[in-house]
Amino acid sequence: MDTHGKLEILADASRHDLACACGTKDGEHRVRAGEGRWLHPVSLPSGGQSVLLKTLVSSACVNDCRYCPLRAGAAAARCSLEPAEIADVFMDYHRRQKAFGLFLSSGVVRDPDTAMSRLVGSAEILRRRHRFRGYIHLKIIPGCSQAAMEEALSLASAVSLNVEAPHASAFGKLGGSKNFERDIVGPMRLISKLTSPGGRYAGVKNTTQFIVGAADETDGDIIKATFGLYRRLNLNRVYYSAYQRGLGDAGLPGEQRRLADPDDMLTREHRLYQAEWLIRKYRFTDDEIPLEADGNLSLRVDPKTIWADKNPQFFPLSVNRADRWQLLRVPGLGPTSVGRILDIRRDGGRVSRIDQLGRPSKRLANAATFLRFD
Repeated sequence: MDTHGKLEILADASRHDLACACGTKDGEHRVRAGEGRWLHPVSLPSGGQSVLLKTLVSSACVNDCRYCPLRAGAAAARCSLEPAEIADVFMDYHRRQKAFGLFLSSGVVRDPDTAMSRLVGSAEILRRRHRFRGYIHLKIIPGCSQAAMEEALSLASAVSLNVEAPHASAFGKLGGSKNFERDIVGPMRLISKLTSPGGRYAGVKNTTQFIVGAADETDGDIIKATFGLYRRLNLNRVYYSAYQRGLGDAGLPGEQRRLADPDDMLTREHRLYQAEWLIRKYRFTDDEIPLEADGNLSLRVDPKTIWADKNPQFFPLSVNRADRWQLLRVPGLGPTSVGRILDIRRDGGRVSRIDQLGRPSKRLANAATFLRFD
């Protein structure tokens, strides 16, 4: 099979490892290039956006991850790309200004270090032969050696080791090839240490991803784990990927989950991103995120609005006296509108009407009901 044929299989298969599949705005969805490969407009962990060429290095895998359509024993097309093939294809895209960065993942070929050698080899050719200085994201294969991790960190702009599940019990339901503490938690701690300020690879972004709904975890479990990852491991981003029903083992808990409708699963993923934003950007703690009786987020109402409804003593908030973090708890206000409030106040002015913050809209009208314009 030629390089083009392999890319048809491998770039298409990489869609199963796509975070934020529920994007609703133009430019947030993956697009297929004319040659049949996949390009992804993405928000980078360091901020800003770019277009990445995303592909697997290999669809062969010895692991038994029950949620994955490429797991050992599953009926899937198997092929691999050589590091030089990946580098040549990417540089062709880059020269034509079709892609500005590269995202590489892989099935586990033979063993974790063998898989990592292909990922690292691709990045090494780009950095040293082609002198590419742009964005490269490398997946860390669970179970690989510390030496392999450090090689990846020395070449990548960002790395990610997928946590997959919020705790060992849920993780155990996803397969038996990997150990939660040995292959996930321990390496994540090491990567955090190496990429933290003062670490050997400070500046390399460190992210992770949950597979949402494959096991029997609750949203509360994921939110608690997310808060811990940010607080203890100083991750740059936590991502969520809704389990795609029908791709995994028929006995997987996610195949009998409460949310059979794919739209509901994407809504669940979206609500988790909203909760994550409250934690990462608005200083909410995990125990402030409102959950329903079953431990999950509401599919009907966003968590910030529910928090406001449950805390009437916090409102109405003085728009001219409240600090930034108080204002960010107002439904309908975000960093931009709060920034406008603070700018007006900093210049000696006062906010007396909600339309000072932007064009009239339902969002701002809703925010006004939580504010006092004294």
